[in-house]
Amino acid sequence: MNFIGMNFGIVEEQDAKVSVMDHGFLYGMGLFETFRTYGGTPFLLERHLKRLSTGCHVLGIPYKVDIEATSTWIFSVMKANGLGEAYIRYTVSAGEDILGLPADNYNYPNHILTVKELPKTNPGLYVHGKGLQRLHARRNTPEGPVRLKSLHYMNNILAKRELATYPIAKSYQAEGLMLNAQDIVAEGIVSNIFFARLGMLYTPHVDTGILPGITREVVLELAMEQGLAYEEGYYTWSDLLTADEIWMTNSIQELVPVTTLIEEDGSCITIGSGTVGPITTRFLTLYRQKAGITYEDNNL
Repeated sequence: MNFIGMNFGIVEEQDAKVSVMDHGFLYGMGLFETFRTYGGTPFLLERHLKRLSTGCHVLGIPYKVDIEATSTWIFSVMKANGLGEAYIRYTVSAGEDILGLPADNYNYPNHILTVKELPKTNPGLYVHGKGLQRLHARRNTPEGPVRLKSLHYMNNILAKRELATYPIAKSYQAEGLMLNAQDIVAEGIVSNIFFARLGMLYTPHVDTGILPGITREVVLELAMEQGLAYEEGYYTWSDLLTADEIWMTNSIQELVPVTTLIEEDGSCITIGSGTVGPITTRFLTLYRQKAGITYEDNNL
């Protein structure tokens, strides 16, 4: 039996319900964060909750960060589901309101916490990498100045469905890459993108319409600490073709090397030597050390 965290309590999955008048359901007014545990402790929880709080403020949803209370709730839900480690999704929906578009802020949000086992990952993925399939689907323009991790995920779902139509992408375990309307590299379906060339690090600027990922933020901080020059800018698919290394980031998979670029016509281009590069390895090791994983556990 699965248990769901609901408004800071715990209920059986079949009892976890929200009203059809919840504006998260009616209009996509809500946000979520996904993160994982290391050693049973949610990693970078404060950053995730601060991003959630900032987004809720933009949407007019009342939310106040409480690290201690949220941690206790997470541990309780994990324990109820018999999990020592977990993939965690924390959702805040706007709650019930009028049928129509409200002019005022919301008052009664719903807080939902779902947990599941962390996906099993082949350590070879971090050596041999995966593919990056160029998609026809474009990264849509964010509704506000900066993209929020909102409940409106149609763009990502349509991109995921397109990815499934490319047989070659499946054989390379590929992530899908979306460009924006100006043909500028934006982001993966569930990841941010980095590439390195001649010892310098590059990643798309938030103005391209990307979600400013938490893992992305940490990698940029690590670059500063390591004295590695980096640039947040505007790049084309051709820039990726000339990269020495490429990797993608998200909170669950950490940093995953990209060793093959796949065109829409199915043609493939190998990046670097076809295996993880030294800069990717270095940053993955640093990231895992930050998460409390020793070098011996890295499988690198």
